Amino acid sequence: MKGRRRTRETGAGAAAGAPNGRPPPNSAPLLRLNNVEVLYDDVILVLRGLSLEVGEGRIAALLGSNGAGKTTTLKAISGLLRVEDGEVTGGTVVFDGEEIQGTDAHRIVEKGVFHVLEGRRVFEHLTVLENLAAGAYARRDRRGTGADVDKVFHYFPALAERRRQLAGHLSGGEQQMVALGRALMASPRMMLLDEPSLGLAPVLVESIFEIVRRINREEGTTILLVEQNARLALSVADRGYVMEGGRVVLEGSAGELRANEDVKEFYLGLGDAGRRSYRDVKHYRRRKRWLS
Repeated sequence: MKGRRRTRETGAGAAAGAPNGRPPPNSAPLLRLNNVEVLYDDVILVLRGLSLEVGEGRIAALLGSNGAGKTTTLKAISGLLRVEDGEVTGGTVVFDGEEIQGTDAHRIVEKGVFHVLEGRRVFEHLTVLENLAAGAYARRDRRGTGADVDKVFHYFPALAERRRQLAGHLSGGEQQMVALGRALMASPRMMLLDEPSLGLAPVLVESIFEIVRRINREEGTTILLVEQNARLALSVADRGYVMEGGRVVLEGSAGELRANEDVKEFYLGLGDAGRRSYRDVKHYRRRKRWLS
């Protein structure tokens, strides 16, 4: 792939990229994006030949600065581009061997893909239980929804105590739990998570990420994660992709990206001179060595 630096996964490097201790997948990816282009309002080109893949049962992290195209990538997969006058104008989005670009969003949910939007987006005037029920709307096996409510409360005990409380009265962390629980109620094969740590206290962020890891391990749910907190994202992911300007410019196992000097400087706040804050790092003129 021209313009992209792909790291090589061998030996200890491959093992470091698999925090769950699982060997690299040898089957076809559950999700594959091939040279995807996205246009907004018939004029604004946001994705410029983006390609990535996510193995079944794995967690992939999508990293990059604001405006890189990460959220647009998730919407291209989930079918939500049309809401914002966006369209996949080139390439293919393949889920479980089937092209889904241009498919209506509710049909994509029925195929097993659930998008947890940035900012939680709970139904504030509905109770926790009613929010969870909304997540199961597209399911055909309605008899299994009761057991899945219990599963949600297993992952999020705090919600069990607030099951009849209006979601709008919950804290930000509890609303994020509702958003993830609502996704679980859809019994998805794949979750698309957009900035799950946004606006949360650090202790809650750690808790949310641990639950994301557990959902992947215990349910086998494949996850594509967009997250500004690169350190945490790479701590739970098997593989990562770095985006700039609407395309992937660097990819590799999570362990390899954590060790990459460019990623350390621009996304983990670590440079040649030692630890720096991200606020300082983002003002540097990027060398973009991976684009050469």
